[in-house]
Amino acid sequence: MKGLLPVLVAGSVLFAGGTAPPTAPPRGVESEGFQNGNTRELVLRHSKIRITGDGAKGGKSDGYQLKSPCWYEPGLDAEKMLAFMSDARANASRIQRDEEGFNAFIKQFKDKVGQPGLWWTPAYNAGDPKGAACWAGLELFVFVEPNATPPSGITFQELAEVARAALTVPQGTIKLNPDASSYVNLPTFVWLEDIGQPRRTVTATLPGVMSATVVATLSDIKIKAGTDRAEVVEKGCGASGKPYAKNAEFTCGVRYERASIDQPRQVYELTVTSVWPVAVTGGAQNVQFDPVQAQVTRDVPVGEVQSNVKP
Repeated sequence: MKGLLPVLVAGSVLFAGGTAPPTAPPRGVESEGFQNGNTRELVLRHSKIRITGDGAKGGKSDGYQLKSPCWYEPGLDAEKMLAFMSDARANASRIQRDEEGFNAFIKQFKDKVGQPGLWWTPAYNAGDPKGAACWAGLELFVFVEPNATPPSGITFQELAEVARAALTVPQGTIKLNPDASSYVNLPTFVWLEDIGQPRRTVTATLPGVMSATVVATLSDIKIKAGTDRAEVVEKGCGASGKPYAKNAEFTCGVRYERASIDQPRQVYELTVTSVWPVAVTGGAQNVQFDPVQAQVTRDVPVGEVQSNVKP
């Protein structure tokens, strides 16, 4: 890519400055995306997309990646783009060094004055290893007529994918009864706590253009006992499991059939996966995503009840 790049950026969450040419349209902040441990899932560069919603923080991402790591976004009209790119004061040093080259560069913007349409510029997800290379293969400026989208121009589907990539859900905490340890053939009730609100939303917005919202709603849990020597009961778990209650029917949990004394750490590793189906709102298109699934584990020591039989 050659020439000057207008950085039209705005974002949220973690912020960092980007690279800007001597002249560029007014800029906001550049989103460094969403941090999941040591892995950044979404790092918007040179983008105007704004991320909002309770689902963009306080949870765990499932690592969803955008299908395309780079795209064009609509920007300024012909008159405004020319005004920003040809500002004499901002470009004084460049004009002094190479006035002929600068004038040649500006000509592409002058030629579009009076024509309806917008200049589109490239953006990318730096959280994807292929993002920067994809961005480098796009043109710096593409002038597009009204009500048209250029090849690789962002669509509602792709904006919804950005919102989906920003979506996080709480893992929760596994609760058991009995709690400290279980016993062979004893029903062990399983449920999740610390989930908070069972509905999470994220909205990705291109200001003045369009927005897409993804909504994740906790629907159920899946239980893995950590061994084949157990019966998993999931006939009445509900959205987050069934807490123990006196005389309650055992409809959600595990019944271990063998003690864990012969296991490497003398415990079974119980896994609970919460399932969050995702719906999309904000556009006429039918966009669908697989559910978000969040796993959490807990060690379960299982013993045997010893009894003495007297004659």
